[in-house]
Amino acid sequence: MKLQVVGPGCTNCKTLAERTDAAAKELGLEYELEKVDDIKVIVSMGIMRTPALVIDGETKLVGRVPSISELKEILST
Repeated sequence: MKLQVVGPGCTNCKTLAERTDAAAKELGLEYELEKVDDIKVIVSMGIMRTPALVIDGETKLVGRVPSISELKEILST
């Protein structure tokens, strides 16, 4: 599973990355976590609000930082 946390590196982006990592570990997933912070790449992905979470190329979350439990639900679907 490829997880991408998209954003310029702000506090919310870092928090989303930490929580996503924790949720994936708690679920026992095999995953790769990538942080995408290049503005040109972010725009080319069609993301206009950050932070965002992209799972296997599909944008699942934009503009907020959910709880670990909500992230576990998102990662399980």
